[in-house]
Amino acid sequence: MRALTIAQVAEATGGRIVHAEKTTVVDGPVVTDSRQVAPGSAFVALVGQNSDGLDHARSAVASGAVVVVADREPPDGLPAVVVPDATVALGQLARAGLVGLREEATVGVVAITGSVGKTTTKDLLAQVLGSAGPTVAPVRSFNNEIGLPLTVLEADATTRYLVLEMGASAPGDLDYLTGIAPPDVAVVLAVGHAHLGGFGGSLDGVARAKSELVTGLRPGGVAVLNADDPRVAAMATLAGGEVVRFGLSDEAQVRARDLRLDGGRAVFTLAVDLPGRVVGSAQVHLRLVGEHHVHNALATAAAALVMGLGLDAVASALSDAQILSPHRMHVVDRPDGVQIVDDSYNANPDSMRAALKALALLARPDRRSVAVLGEMLELGEASLMAHDAIGRLAVRLDIALTLVVGAGAHPIATGAAHEGSWGEEIAEVPDVDAAVVYLRENLRPGDVVLVKSSYGSGLWRLADILVADGQEARR
Repeated sequence: MRALTIAQVAEATGGRIVHAEKTTVVDGPVVTDSRQVAPGSAFVALVGQNSDGLDHARSAVASGAVVVVADREPPDGLPAVVVPDATVALGQLARAGLVGLREEATVGVVAITGSVGKTTTKDLLAQVLGSAGPTVAPVRSFNNEIGLPLTVLEADATTRYLVLEMGASAPGDLDYLTGIAPPDVAVVLAVGHAHLGGFGGSLDGVARAKSELVTGLRPGGVAVLNADDPRVAAMATLAGGEVVRFGLSDEAQVRARDLRLDGGRAVFTLAVDLPGRVVGSAQVHLRLVGEHHVHNALATAAAALVMGLGLDAVASALSDAQILSPHRMHVVDRPDGVQIVDDSYNANPDSMRAALKALALLARPDRRSVAVLGEMLELGEASLMAHDAIGRLAVRLDIALTLVVGAGAHPIATGAAHEGSWGEEIAEVPDVDAAVVYLRENLRPGDVVLVKSSYGSGLWRLADILVADGQEARR
């Protein structure tokens, strides 16, 4: 991060200095976990549901933190800046740091939102931009009021590109995040059913919330929008400057032509028509499994081109890029011939449909497809019908076995039964432990197994066990 004095920390956060020298410099990382403290750190003591950061203030200072930022005075006369709200103060520190970096260095900020694909696109963009210069991007899905400021604070004077993932579970979330880090480029991927319960059960409500990224652009910023999603495309009217569209339709300036699948991975011609920037085409062969990743790749390409990278460099880096975050369509081939497709980090109806279609393609023509599905959370009143529809889709895609895990996912089994599934095509188990037992007894060589659910449903543990079973078999 950009170095700040304790006086500047207090000014940025509206805090009160206690037991600390104003001129002391914070030149280490800003952290919320005392185990990550380094010499010169600022330790922000957050209060969570099950923990109080002030309980760790002593150890943070002992490890080298020069100041504690908290909403109460820490014990034992520890050096501190006392603020009204520690979480808000974290964002204020990030905002101040980014303002300083923009005054002193050239750093381009790209922010990504959407109901699906945010983390994958973030991973792709981090790799593509990283091929051209020092790049900071979030680990995992650091996309909220805590994770985003922490990512911003990792940037320093050497950073050329800052990639940010911005999530929204309610109206106003993106207004808050763009207030911390107004982007130079705003990428909106899709409007779908994720967190639908937080938006009144309305896709239009989701769209309004996602559009906050566009209205939060810096002056002169560029909106990169999905031309194939009508609700996203309509956000062009909210952009105060240039709009670049990506997709498969003719309206897209960055599009995929001659799309085909090779082993479940997309191959296409990246065609670009951005007069004054880039015009031309190049071949892309993605390493990611699933046709749905084409839009993530196109969004990445559009943002990277706007940031000044060349077409050939973008196409080459895209073709080399891979999934970085865990449990995101991660494919593992076990020694026993079973292929695990771990997409268990998150799920909503849109990503669930995409994953099932990818499973069907991977299994064809002669492998057995197995879908292990858990509950999709935060869907509100739409939950029952959304799960029912997924069960029906599994039958229409001719998935050989659908294993439903947990009571919350039961409507998937109901939907499959109503669509015509019977016999050994559908099974239910109460929890992850029972799923482990069932799969160990029933999987056979050649099976392609998709594990998919919301993170809170816990199927990521099942995916880890299935992968570990393969490693154990290797021994």
